[in-house]
Amino acid sequence: MNVEKVIKTTKKIPLESRTLIHMTLVHHKVNEILASALKPFGISLQQFNVLRILRGQKGLPANLFTLNERMVTKMSNTTRLVDKLIAKGYVDRTICEANRRKVEITLTDNGSTALSEMDIAVANAEKMAVQRFTKKELEELNNLLDKF
Repeated sequence: MNVEKVIKTTKKIPLESRTLIHMTLVHHKVNEILASALKPFGISLQQFNVLRILRGQKGLPANLFTLNERMVTKMSNTTRLVDKLIAKGYVDRTICEANRRKVEITLTDNGSTALSEMDIAVANAEKMAVQRFTKKELEELNNLLDKF
């Protein structure tokens, strides 16, 4: 991806700016690829992330704070994401009996089944997104990104 061509400029961009612009463009491209993989399921990347977090709870409930804390993309509308997943039958929300102010969210069987199907689509999309890289290059890229 040639940054200058994408943003349609002929002037030389300082290396620091070019790097960050490049990373932003790659970020958007990756999101586009993953969103496209999830589109048939009617699920956003953020909703997919919530489902994966709940699966990682291994049957234990999570509250909104836990979900937001573990989200790849931190956001304030976690409640809205959960409401949409409830409407799809993928998660349940209950009031904690020990603390009635606490809301507990769990993955339903339907959500678990759907998530397994989504996993396949996302894994294929991820492979497609990095297909031009060797394993060594991906490891090197991850080491470089760790420096952030």
